[in-house]
Amino acid sequence: MPRPAHPPLGLHLARTARSVARTFDDALAEVGGSMPAWLILISLKSHQLGNQRELADAVGIRGATLTHHLNAMEADGLVTRRRDPANRRVHLVELTESGESAFDAMRGAAMAFDQRLHRGLSEEEIAVFERVLDKLQGNVSD
Repeated sequence: MPRPAHPPLGLHLARTARSVARTFDDALAEVGGSMPAWLILISLKSHQLGNQRELADAVGIRGATLTHHLNAMEADGLVTRRRDPANRRVHLVELTESGESAFDAMRGAAMAFDQRLHRGLSEEEIAVFERVLDKLQGNVSD
């Protein structure tokens, strides 16, 4: 069997995604954050989510894993959780003042990282890249 001219696209994409994710997590760690904490904080800030189930769906983290991260964030004073008076089985999650500050620090790191990713790319190249990523997502969603 002849060798392929290029590495498999999925493998190349997965390696690149892992590298980018590790480097982004390092950038967040420099300001005291992490990828899971960032995903939770940005979801709380941008979606007006109220309960853990909605938050798990928005972040893409399974329930038990989300609970683990929320326990740590609550212990660090970044979020509070309380039972919904209308449905005692539901936990409402809210940012604290410390959570707001952590969000601001991580937002700065995320914006700087995004600028780093854009380095050397034209607006046209970014637009093409985004379309290709959307097509790849569509290919695996079928």
